[in-house]
Amino acid sequence: MRFVFTLLLCLTGLFSTALQADAGSGQSTYASRGCIGCHGASGISVVATYPSLKGRSAEYIRKNLKDYRSGARKNNVMNAMAAGLSDKEIYNLGSYIGSLK
Repeated sequence: MRFVFTLLLCLTGLFSTALQADAGSGQSTYASRGCIGCHGASGISVVATYPSLKGRSAEYIRKNLKDYRSGARKNNVMNAMAAGLSDKEIYNLGSYIGSLK
């Protein structure tokens, strides 16, 4: 019984580490993928037609990026931008943008 408990504890630690968000990597992706161009360096857009992202939750960002990537949400620019993002990049982008308060 003790072995099973220890094993479960270790596996839980491995899975939670694998799913931890990395806001620093999200910030790098935000810069390298060109998000700054439309949404601003600090998440505040300087162009009225592009939404500001500052203040949006990590979950909101993740859901919308996944929807753009899958085509469930339509916007030619965002569909193309999200198409090349991995799940990990989307998770990290959500963490970074969600931290912009």
